Amino acid sequence: MKFETKTIHAGITPDSATGAIMTPIYQTSTYVQDAPGQHKGFEYSRSQNPTRETLEKNVAQLENGYGAIAFGSGLAGIDAILKLLKPGDEVLSTNDLYGGSYRLMRTIFEPLGIHSRFISMDKAENVGKEISENTKLIWIETPTNPTLKIIDIKGICDEAKKKGIKTCVDNTFASPYLQTPLDLGADMVMHSATKYIGGHSDLVLGLVVCKHKADFEALKYIQNAVGAIPGPQDCFLALRGIKTLHLRVQRSCENARAIAHMLRDNPAIHQVLYPGFTDHPNHEVAKNQMRDFGGMVSFDLKEDTVEAANHILKNTQYFALAESLGGVESLIGHPPTMTHAAIPRNERLAIGLTDSMIRLSIGIEHVDDLIEDLEQALPKR
Repeated sequence: MKFETKTIHAGITPDSATGAIMTPIYQTSTYVQDAPGQHKGFEYSRSQNPTRETLEKNVAQLENGYGAIAFGSGLAGIDAILKLLKPGDEVLSTNDLYGGSYRLMRTIFEPLGIHSRFISMDKAENVGKEISENTKLIWIETPTNPTLKIIDIKGICDEAKKKGIKTCVDNTFASPYLQTPLDLGADMVMHSATKYIGGHSDLVLGLVVCKHKADFEALKYIQNAVGAIPGPQDCFLALRGIKTLHLRVQRSCENARAIAHMLRDNPAIHQVLYPGFTDHPNHEVAKNQMRDFGGMVSFDLKEDTVEAANHILKNTQYFALAESLGGVESLIGHPPTMTHAAIPRNERLAIGLTDSMIRLSIGIEHVDDLIEDLEQALPKR
């Protein structure tokens, strides 16, 4: 089954009771049993819910995994993965990652004895040299947030396998349409489904897909024991969003390509970060592991100040100033003071996250309107 067909049909069947073609929202907390322990596979909605189960089956097939587990947010999914570790274990992560992931690793799990080390992952062989005897998980995010660095998933997974270390890829920026990390050797893949999978800025939800049965069962146990689950309404909305995932992401990719080239021609801009440029570091890796280069573009200014960035942020019409990404509408944000405010400034600057950096999530509007909007907000030539 091709990807575009999977989005509509994988794991989804018409409702057996009514024939409804859309998965019903099972808005219930509990289920009637014929006798103690005799039921139709559902006892209590923290443990099982038919709407959530359908979403999990669908996404597992999109990522070519053994099984998927849905959580109340992407961070709840990361939290569950980190709970597979024990005190003394180490997480090796990219030094350029989502600020919420950094905060969770640094301020929640570090005091519990689970150490995280943030390194450059530009070259897979260098990551192999950084693995220590305590390293138990390698956390990959690609493209990274917000500098859009590309990490060689297969190369790093090969290095990890030599030493029996698990790998997980945050696939939020790419979505399963552009990239399937389990096919490249990863053990787990995580999504903030709030973003491209949902696609309409109307839900908060996380998903983890496992290649192996043992990881799936361990995370399924944590999902039930901790209870950080999404409600059936959000699961229904995610299923609805997935049906157009390939169409939305492809349009965003096309718009992003045109906007990246337009921004590069503006003399007020210092650099444009976009994996589709042939001179982008690891562009060839992106070509090999992604179907297209994504709908995210970041740039910074020659006048590298927060004030210069704010002038642009306040003057766009179609690009809305807001957190998040991956919706049908275009968004503009300032990572240093928004999504990555939790990262100390010296660490930000060390990875190229400058004071004037602006991140664009390109939507599916007409590209001419988006270009015109940015041109009128940018400093005049």
